Amino acid sequence: MSREEWLLVISLPIYIVFIVTEIYVGRRRNLDNYHLKDSLISIWLGVAGGVLDFSIKYLTLGVLDWCNEHAVTTPHLLIHFPVLAWILVFLGQDFCFYWLHRSEHYSRLLWAVHSNHHSSEKYNFTVALRSSVLQPLYRFIFYIPVAFLGFDGLTIMFMYAVNQFYQFFLHTEVIGKLPRWYEFVFVTPSHHRVHHASNVAYLDKNMGQVLIIWDRLFGTFQEEHESPKYGLTSSLETFHPFGVIFHEWKKIMRDLKKPGPLRQKFNYLIKAPGWSHDGSTKTSDELRKELEKRP
Repeated sequence: MSREEWLLVISLPIYIVFIVTEIYVGRRRNLDNYHLKDSLISIWLGVAGGVLDFSIKYLTLGVLDWCNEHAVTTPHLLIHFPVLAWILVFLGQDFCFYWLHRSEHYSRLLWAVHSNHHSSEKYNFTVALRSSVLQPLYRFIFYIPVAFLGFDGLTIMFMYAVNQFYQFFLHTEVIGKLPRWYEFVFVTPSHHRVHHASNVAYLDKNMGQVLIIWDRLFGTFQEEHESPKYGLTSSLETFHPFGVIFHEWKKIMRDLKKPGPLRQKFNYLIKAPGWSHDGSTKTSDELRKELEKRP
């Protein structure tokens, strides 16, 4: 088995133990943080995303390996400079994930994929499994710069899997804020609760995977202050497996049918979620500006 497959085998029992423990702690604290149908949908999305990921594995690795063979530095850096290489691939993958994630929040077409992950109105460890099912179709494109630095596809995707393992532990209300030095450098459950909230002040914030420093550098950081309201800005109101995956695509189709020039239809695909030609709906930035104007 590959390193990525070994990590999956090891992580599954750990996930189960933490989910069961969180349910127990949540009941002791009277937290309303689990809903059976919601958790089952999260697991279904995780399985569906994993199947697609595995199905196009050779495409993903093939593209990244080709880029690695044409690297701007020495190909196969892990062989020549192992310690430095692991640091570089971690930083490179985490940095590229930030821009992948940010792109998913600011492009309607990519948001249609990523919104699956934000559709739960609960916040618990099963939500971490609630994958953006169609993301494997384009995820590897964002990691091409890391491959050109001299890293092969297996190494890049293994680092992605390790960092996603870290992300699992961010999806909980049981853990409060961590020490200030840790909160300054790393993504924490507090940061990620903000990311999953639909409060106007919290929309499209804290995009980091492991390091929160990218958000601090590029203006997407938000501290947790008010209590988060989880889920999308408009309730999904379905537990149908395919309804959850394609709910945003249906909205896009309705917008594309609106009368108007080709440019308008193109903007409904590429502009930020909430953009509208007539101002009937608003983007997160527009909503925030309105909120700031209120007395």
